[in-house]
Amino acid sequence: MASNSIRLDQNLIEKATIMAKALDRTTPKQIEHWAKIGELMEDNPDLPYEFVKQAIIAKAEREAGKLEAYDFG
Repeated sequence: MASNSIRLDQNLIEKATIMAKALDRTTPKQIEHWAKIGELMEDNPDLPYEFVKQAIIAKAEREAGKLEAYDFG
């Protein structure tokens, strides 16, 4: 993955640093996380935040091979 340097508001960086520490992420990864959620929310304005959050979690579980088949029976 390519990386670029960009200028960000210091207040955003400080907030991201606090959240990153709380959620065991780096500051850049926290900002990437917020950007991913923002992109998904803009692409799907009718979906609630919790649904988008669970979709991100489900995708990570699938990529980790941790999904189980659901039995409709």
